[in-house]
Amino acid sequence: MSNYIIAIDQSTSSTKALLFDEQCRVVARTNVDHKQYYPQTGWVEHDAEEIYNNLITAIKLLSEKLRVKSEEFPTGQMTGAKSMAAANSSLFTFHFSLCLTNQRETAVVWNKTTGKPIANAVVWQDTRGAELCRQLRADGKADMVMAKSGLLIDPNFSASGVKWLLDNTAGARELCSRGELLMGTIDTWLIWKLTGGKVHATDYTNASRTMLFNIHTLDWDDDLLQLFDIPRSMMPELKPCDAIYGETTCEGLFPNPIPIAGVLGDSHGALVGQMCFEPGSGKVTYGTGSSVMVNIGDEPKAAPEGLVTSVGFSAFGKVYYGFEGNIYSTGATLKWIADQLQLVGHPSEMEALATSVADNGGVYIVPAFSGLGAPWWQSDVKGAVFGLTFAATKAHFLRAALESIAYQIKDLVDVMARATGGSLKEIAADGGPTKNQFLMQFQADMLSTPVVCTEVDDASALGAVIMNGFARGIWKDYTDVVGFRKVTKTFQPQQSPHNDELYQGWREAVHRLIAK
Repeated sequence: MSNYIIAIDQSTSSTKALLFDEQCRVVARTNVDHKQYYPQTGWVEHDAEEIYNNLITAIKLLSEKLRVKSEEFPTGQMTGAKSMAAANSSLFTFHFSLCLTNQRETAVVWNKTTGKPIANAVVWQDTRGAELCRQLRADGKADMVMAKSGLLIDPNFSASGVKWLLDNTAGARELCSRGELLMGTIDTWLIWKLTGGKVHATDYTNASRTMLFNIHTLDWDDDLLQLFDIPRSMMPELKPCDAIYGETTCEGLFPNPIPIAGVLGDSHGALVGQMCFEPGSGKVTYGTGSSVMVNIGDEPKAAPEGLVTSVGFSAFGKVYYGFEGNIYSTGATLKWIADQLQLVGHPSEMEALATSVADNGGVYIVPAFSGLGAPWWQSDVKGAVFGLTFAATKAHFLRAALESIAYQIKDLVDVMARATGGSLKEIAADGGPTKNQFLMQFQADMLSTPVVCTEVDDASALGAVIMNGFARGIWKDYTDVVGFRKVTKTFQPQQSPHNDELYQGWREAVHRLIAK
């Protein structure tokens, strides 16, 4: 009996559907982009209904790519179904299931009767909650919030966005008082839609990024809910990552329901997909933004200044925690250069130009498009370019953009290394920008630590697949899956005094920006 797992990787920019086999190999994949909305300076929104529709489209495209008509797509209840190798007319029996990993913190509020969001989703990059967060810090709430949630008070996390929607959407507070509104991160919304409104749930990892979840009790915290004036009636049920969440036909694409099993936030999925099961192991996910996370074990330790403590993952009845820092703009910076400035046709073209010059020519880009995340946590600053001269070329600008990613990662890794007692043995890297050889080598040089890239481009999706397998009993222990991690290349650091000079230039640029 063959098991195939459809992994939904719902990111900030798109929805991917990937088909994995029992050996965690990707059989096929599809990708559907969704629109970004910027209605005001500092505001970033998504259309939650568009994202759900794109999820269904992605799965439908996956079935078409497999040369299987959607009405013939095999399910766990069907036997003698056409195999994915339909061309050779072989007959097999298949079991299909679905797992989910998602952009975190992005907040959706919807009417449980109509099934419609009351407004666009407030994306994790959105800064409209900055003033509220400043006021709460001024009121002395920071220590309480950190002690309970493990998080700093910042608009990056979901709570301020949910409060803003309730306070500023016509009729929302009245609907809320009648118990007619629900909230959730993107995973919660998609599960609710996939199950026809039968399941309102999230996992511990996504919950731990809302600023409403107590990482010690593993429950929604009444003090935090009261602080943001969010009623408990809106909150989803809480589950571990390796749980079965419900069943779905994906709007009739499957004639019989298939299980939804395995849910976790994208950065946490990458931690699992990179097999960081041991305390002290860490990873960097290079995406729209970037997450640096290190496994700290099964105790929720207080994070060092500039970092936060989140649930890393939960499985087999245990919860593992992580120190984490989030960078708002890494891959987004490259996309901005390609799409907005149109200096290149695609970010993949940047490496050749960046390496055509010997160095950055003294140019530094601080990509604070949505403020600066960890370890700076300056939500009100704007991006800036320093060091421009008449000698600066497009190549210098592009090189500076790539270097800005490595500098931001170093900012975080240095703090983590000190907190965990020294330098990390290695950093596992995943995400689209890892294909940029210059960036990966520069990253290793900046960290003075080997950077390990694996053959799985989609480590977040792989992490969700592993949790799916745990939930359904395919794999019984972590040792059953560690062999699925295949290293493609390790970038060894090249020591040079020039590395320290470059990084010092970055730090000076950031401090000049913050001081404005």
